[in-house]
Amino acid sequence: MSIAVFLSACTVGPDFKEPEASTSQHYDQQAEQRLGQNGDTVGEQRVQMGKKVNGDWWTAFQSHKLDAVVQRAIGGNLDLVVADATIRQAASSVAAAEGALYPQVDFGGQAGRERVHNGPAPSVNNFYSVGPRVAFDLDVFGGNKREVEQQQAFTELQKHRYEAAYLTLTGDVASQAILIASANAQMEAVQRLLADDAKNLDLVRRAHASGSTTQIDVSLAETRLAEDRTLLPPLAQQRDSARHALSILTGKGPADWVPPDFSLDEMTLPTNVPVSLPSEMAHDRPDILQAEAQLHMASAAVGVATANLYPHVSLSATFAQAASGGGGAALWGFAAGITGPIFNGGTLEAERQAAVDGFKATYAGYQKTVITSFGQVADTLQAINHDAEGNLAQNDALQAAQTSLRLNQQAYTQGESNVLQVLEAQRAYEQALLGQIKVRTAQYLDTVHLFMALGGNSVGVFDNKTHQGQTVLNK
Repeated sequence: MSIAVFLSACTVGPDFKEPEASTSQHYDQQAEQRLGQNGDTVGEQRVQMGKKVNGDWWTAFQSHKLDAVVQRAIGGNLDLVVADATIRQAASSVAAAEGALYPQVDFGGQAGRERVHNGPAPSVNNFYSVGPRVAFDLDVFGGNKREVEQQQAFTELQKHRYEAAYLTLTGDVASQAILIASANAQMEAVQRLLADDAKNLDLVRRAHASGSTTQIDVSLAETRLAEDRTLLPPLAQQRDSARHALSILTGKGPADWVPPDFSLDEMTLPTNVPVSLPSEMAHDRPDILQAEAQLHMASAAVGVATANLYPHVSLSATFAQAASGGGGAALWGFAAGITGPIFNGGTLEAERQAAVDGFKATYAGYQKTVITSFGQVADTLQAINHDAEGNLAQNDALQAAQTSLRLNQQAYTQGESNVLQVLEAQRAYEQALLGQIKVRTAQYLDTVHLFMALGGNSVGVFDNKTHQGQTVLNK
């Protein structure tokens, strides 16, 4: 035990410590105040500062279809399969590195036939040697231990990459489901508009037959109907592309599994969204933890390069049963060896300095990752704030357009306005209706982006999966 303590105490190089948490307490104070529980935002959504995302965040949309598709994707996504195998590969590398901390036992044997010339008479003899050999690097300065530490940090890095893939997957599934729902809503709106266009065209044609309108008016109505029909194909393409994306996310081809149809009316916009503080962000986002694991690896690399500046002490022992000619004997040996650098042209010092500089660069990258994450949360908070403003303005525009269209249609039937005024009023209504759906879609998508920017409660999902012995995680 005392030897182990001594060796541990001799491990050179820096001992890794987690970076200090950020002292910042805000992402964007204006957005936080407006969206807070006592804020003056015009929308229904509020944020709860200081609370973390718990559980499966997508369930906040209260869509059983979405819940089922997300769970299906978690169970079948091929990116998660790749990440899982990569983690296990890294864990095997740790075990391989740890092997250097233990005695290395080999077995060897040799057999042959030799001719001896310096005796009274030349002779030919058979010989053999067989036995084990034990070698042990004392790792006095901890170079092997630092290599193990580096591999362990690499395994942690792979786990956090799995968590990042999990977060991206669940966010993509929710986003694609919302895009399907949005396309369906817009297509329904366009279908209603086309029905109105057809009614207007019929109205204008009858008026033309009675002599109250001209052929120009009929042509305008026909043009409006033809133009509005062009709105459907792009929306159908948006819907189909999102469907195909969902199939691929679940590990299936588009022809092998077709996702359900989604509707915005079947989803609920979360009204209270938890938002963890910036000082806690480092423990909530996989990309920040990835950067921390890379920093740990860089720290261990400094230790490895430092240990290479010092001597290596090793012990070895052999035991062999050997025979040559007509006699045999048991042979054993024990040896201790030491090797250390004397002159290498500055290579080892340069390698250590390179490792130190690499650590500094990795630390700067870690800081950038943290700051970038703050910016992403700030962006999504402001997006949700502006979505609420846009939704209010769009609702007002839709109501005004509905009123204008109704009044123009009434005036037209009474002969008080022309067809051009009706068509322009309908165009304004059409734009307001589609604009409302788009703003509503943005509210859902930005809420998804906020959950993702906050980490989506994805940290630890691989360990939970391993402990529970299942592919689909229930947190």
